[in-house]
Amino acid sequence: MSFPTDLEIAKRAELLPLPEIAEQSGIPVHMLEPYGVGAAKIGLDAIEAMSERPRAKYVVVSAITPTPLGEGKTTTTVGLGQAFKHIGSTATIAIRQPSMGPTFGIKGGAAGGGYSQVVPMELFNLHLTGDMHAVTAAHNLCSAMLDAHLFHGNDAGFDLHNITWRRVLDVNDRALRNAVIGLGGRLDGVPRETGFDITAASEVMAALALATSMKNLRERLGRIVLGYSKAGTPITAEEIGVAGSMAVILLEAIKPNLMQTLENTPALVHTGPFGNIATGNSSIVADRIGIHMSDFLLTEAGFGADMGAERFFNIKCRYSGLAPDAAVLVATVRGLKAHSGNHRIVAGKPLPPALLEVNPDEVHQGGDNLRKQLENMQIHGVTPVVAINVFPGDHDEDVAAIHEIADEYGARAAVSTHFADGGTGATDLAEVVKEAADEESHFEVLYPDEMPIRDKIRTVATKVYGADGVEFSPAADKQIDTYEAAGFGELPVCIAKTHLSLSHDPKLKGAPTGWILPVREVRASVGAGFVYPICGDMRTMPGLGKTPAANKIDLDFTNNPNGEIVGLS
Repeated sequence: MSFPTDLEIAKRAELLPLPEIAEQSGIPVHMLEPYGVGAAKIGLDAIEAMSERPRAKYVVVSAITPTPLGEGKTTTTVGLGQAFKHIGSTATIAIRQPSMGPTFGIKGGAAGGGYSQVVPMELFNLHLTGDMHAVTAAHNLCSAMLDAHLFHGNDAGFDLHNITWRRVLDVNDRALRNAVIGLGGRLDGVPRETGFDITAASEVMAALALATSMKNLRERLGRIVLGYSKAGTPITAEEIGVAGSMAVILLEAIKPNLMQTLENTPALVHTGPFGNIATGNSSIVADRIGIHMSDFLLTEAGFGADMGAERFFNIKCRYSGLAPDAAVLVATVRGLKAHSGNHRIVAGKPLPPALLEVNPDEVHQGGDNLRKQLENMQIHGVTPVVAINVFPGDHDEDVAAIHEIADEYGARAAVSTHFADGGTGATDLAEVVKEAADEESHFEVLYPDEMPIRDKIRTVATKVYGADGVEFSPAADKQIDTYEAAGFGELPVCIAKTHLSLSHDPKLKGAPTGWILPVREVRASVGAGFVYPICGDMRTMPGLGKTPAANKIDLDFTNNPNGEIVGLS
């Protein structure tokens, strides 16, 4: 008998009324704003109303460096959240809202998988409560106001060749990466080069994720730098009078979304900042509510521990004031074998037969990546736990090799079968996470605010990525000097690089050594609250493949005259 699809499993879910989920979690029910039957907004007044409740153990979930196979980080977060009730505890999970670009592109949905999903998965993956569209609208209102400002005389003095603000769209569309606007007649605007990014890459999204209140979001929007004068002076959204209107559009979007898992564990789904150039974490306001909802709050950090977890520690926690009690590092046998560099793996194609053979030596070889990511958690003073996400066909000897690597670093490890078994398959993992979280935490950020930008970049590159040093291009040096002169030097850094390697080069697997991180350009997301150096070619607008997921997503009218969604995964 074949294993049911994620959508088939999700459609059989027995949902509890969300007011019941809220009541069990201590959320004042009158602060719940229903959006249909599957989701509800939580008013921000809940932060203050719940502040006297006990504080949950705060656990970040990250992973080894991703491979085309997928390590199952979201699925593990969901499965672990479900497991706690099986060991007599309660948990809440906090995850990002997916962009519809990847949903209709190559990735598919992001609600988890198998018997560890957030439901309704169709609602989760498609629109949800409209937050993505609100971010798109707020961002593009700013773009329109900027071009209107240029058309009506450019009183702020923008240098047309140094305008950094683009437009966004929540669709994968490579044809829009670069564009010339203002063509036509005199009344059609000022001709200039610009382009589109995907909504998840918008600074508005990053600001929404890092805001601590609506007032704080309004301030962040006002600080967004849209471009520079010919003298190099930054010009902000506040200066052209658009920040207030952007904030008004986001009044509902700042409220976290409450959903539930297949086993009725509460799930906070909010914001979706890009994992390559932004934080790759869900929102601070969701965590500030979730920290008082249960015994444990599990918050997911995108991509590997060198990406999402590093930004969680050094950016998100810096602004939220919350300190983690433990960290989960998801690893798979297949992923570590892929990091050995011995296999050519192509997404969507059959796995190389040799990858599926028992080979603990190869797990140890690729295990250098796991070792480095364990180090990355420990240098922040956080106790790590290795979640061994086991797939059918994995060999005991290979799984034992992962346990051996964890033992080298004094880290706990547990096998988890949550995809096939739901919460019951992750109870061993929940037990060791509980033990780790009960230990005294020594969390600290990696660098102080006052450290110069170049030194912050070097610190992350050498201590987290394993680089021998950093090489700044002349343009990057000039940009850093400009930012420090403008007073942006105390911002944390968010290094934009590939997620497929600890280095800047996606071809370098495992834990590469003997390399220098090249910084070709540095940009400032002043409103969001970080400086981001760019290392390599970062695509902020993905493209569609030859056979995207959109080809198989449709409506089936066989059993429902209004249609049922099919093909969503």
